[in-house]
Amino acid sequence: MIWSKIARIILRYRIIFLLIITGLTAFMALQVPRLQLDYGYSGMMPDSDSVSIKLEEFKEVFGGDATIFLLGVQDSNFFDLDKFNDWKQLKKDLLEIDGIETVLSISDAIAIQKNSSGGKFEFNNIFPKEVISQLQLDSLAQVFRGFPIYEELLYSSQSNIYMMILTMDSVMINSRNRELIVKRTQELAGQWGDKYNRKVHFSGLPYLRSQLLIMIKAELLKFIYLAAFVTFILLLIFFRSLKAVIPSVLVVGMGVLWAFGTMVVLDFRVTVLTGMIPPVIIVIGIPNCVFLLNKYHQEFKKHGNKIKALQRAIQKVGYAIFLTNLTTAAGFATFMVINNQMLSRFGFIASVNIMILFVLSVFLIPIIFSFLPPPSPRQIKHLDHKIISRIVEIFIYLVGNQRKAIYLVFALMLGLSVWGISKMKTTGFIVDDIPSDHPLVVDLKFFEEHLGGVMPLEVSIDTRKPRGALRNTTLKKVEMFQNKLAGYPELSRSLSVVDVLKFGRQAYFKGDVSQYKLPSQQEQNFILRSLEGSAENSFLFRMLIDSGKQKLRVNIRVADIGVDRMLALKDSIQNDLDHFFPASDYRAILTGSSLTFTLGTHYLVRNLFVSLGLAILLISLFMAWMFSSSQMVLISIFPNLLPLLITAGIMGFFSIPIKPSTILVFSVAFGISVDTAIHFLAKIRQELACPRTLPDQAVIKALREVGVSITYTVIILFFGFGIFVASDFGGTVAMGLLTAITLFVAVFANLLLVPSFLLGQARNGAMKKVKNN
Repeated sequence: MIWSKIARIILRYRIIFLLIITGLTAFMALQVPRLQLDYGYSGMMPDSDSVSIKLEEFKEVFGGDATIFLLGVQDSNFFDLDKFNDWKQLKKDLLEIDGIETVLSISDAIAIQKNSSGGKFEFNNIFPKEVISQLQLDSLAQVFRGFPIYEELLYSSQSNIYMMILTMDSVMINSRNRELIVKRTQELAGQWGDKYNRKVHFSGLPYLRSQLLIMIKAELLKFIYLAAFVTFILLLIFFRSLKAVIPSVLVVGMGVLWAFGTMVVLDFRVTVLTGMIPPVIIVIGIPNCVFLLNKYHQEFKKHGNKIKALQRAIQKVGYAIFLTNLTTAAGFATFMVINNQMLSRFGFIASVNIMILFVLSVFLIPIIFSFLPPPSPRQIKHLDHKIISRIVEIFIYLVGNQRKAIYLVFALMLGLSVWGISKMKTTGFIVDDIPSDHPLVVDLKFFEEHLGGVMPLEVSIDTRKPRGALRNTTLKKVEMFQNKLAGYPELSRSLSVVDVLKFGRQAYFKGDVSQYKLPSQQEQNFILRSLEGSAENSFLFRMLIDSGKQKLRVNIRVADIGVDRMLALKDSIQNDLDHFFPASDYRAILTGSSLTFTLGTHYLVRNLFVSLGLAILLISLFMAWMFSSSQMVLISIFPNLLPLLITAGIMGFFSIPIKPSTILVFSVAFGISVDTAIHFLAKIRQELACPRTLPDQAVIKALREVGVSITYTVIILFFGFGIFVASDFGGTVAMGLLTAITLFVAVFANLLLVPSFLLGQARNGAMKKVKNN
């Protein structure tokens, strides 16, 4: 047999293999310091999708929509002289931060006035460089409040909210410097807040992403340590010997180094998904070691020959471990078919390193133990563990005597699961995976409550004609469209060139607030000459219209309202756009990073179900490779689909929504749970190869022998994935908990349903078709 040859080669050339593996691992370890976090934004939509294309088109004309960083304070006494002057100084200090391009504050507010001759506009700051008295400030504040354009842009009179709008450098925002920029901004703003006993709130996509990266970095190390600690303690409890435990921990530790190293070599960066790979490697790698060690100890207990026992361990368990790692890798690899860079890279790195882990386990465990003394009677005493043995015997009894009851219980669970599945819902909030009491979410909700939202949503209107954006008919349509937008409670106040022209008309009529209206054609010509002739003071105007005056922008900010509401809102706004700007005359598109994220979530959920179907297909093919009978494939696959249905039912009953982080559970858990069936069925095949072994005897003998290892591994997997409940990300918590539950149910399905089905098939001869490779 091929595995006999592999076992002899591994042990014969053990020193050479040990040197090669150690050298390659050392190389991977040297790559770890070069590992970087993903400071960019891995879009959730493929680049070829129309949504992504529209966003890129918008950025080419108007620039990025995700560089704005907001800070705000609620204060009914904001216009206190010292407080206001310190606010002005804060703005100056923020501008000195390398990476902050602009800071728009109340102190920057301008008033447009006709000059004395009436020939052009003059642009003057409402607040001078030095405000020397409270009386002067009160008077200037009154002037400031007389310009409607600033309402809900820099302040909210109703809620007494005052803001600064920061824009970050588009290059530095995608580098590790962003974290430093945000940290320094928080420090400076925090000093102002501490001085006046006011809470300063922060939000905007750059801030949200920076905080998420800080959390990812902290969790990466936390879960590596937790996974290592939990598996170490469990192995020590099971094997009761450091000599058995330390080599296993060493192997999975090397697997972690390979995972990090391959990320660096392939120039992949750490994301919230790839950050989970190292602890997952630890959790998945330990069962490999458990099966090899248990088989080694079982064989040594039979004949006392160490080398022969190691060779038999590779020969009899190696093939099963290969298949289990292959199916687990297949579960992760299916994410590669989804046209999303973040998920594709996650699937590739995970699947490749799971197979590398297989090689490390099969080579290193036998090689290391070949240099160690033979196991002592104390070290193999765990094979007679009374509690574990009693559990296995209970399984054997139930399979042999209570098969109808087993079928009935699982049928009842299946029925309840179908009911629960009918209650499942899909969601997808930008901060969906962060606890509701986290400062990140608290600040976001603060802005949403008082201003309607902070997430970028944009409208681009192409009039198809040069200067068509400034035609009166177009401007009136834009005004009506903005009035329509004002009726959506999820949206902030919209901003367009219409607001700038209204501002100009108000100035044309000497600041009369009642004249804050669209100008006539004659008035518009005067206003435009003044605005276009003042490069310094027409920033807002230039930001909202292209150089050819053909395209204009309507800037909106939207609350984090989730997939369902966002999809409905998108359709409603698009209908409004189609109504005011028919496709025959205009090209009006709705875009923005918030929309891309929301539609991307919807896209991912849909495609992750495709990946699950692909995982089932691939694993079914692997099982068909193992057996020649379609009945045997169904017997092995169905019990591992049942835990997925039960988990889906639990999600429905406990209102755990379907989202990218929870849908990952199904492909991952299926790939892992089927491992139990593979170990069990591989052992049955070995038993059937023995002369005079009847099928029903093979089932019971296989269940008794592999039951101990399976029990060990399911406990390790349960607690290994259970550590993710300590995460600050709700999605990671849900994935860890749901995977742990799925695997726990899967062990019962594989140790009760599979042998029950096989004993039923033993009578009709289906098991005689099992291949004997």
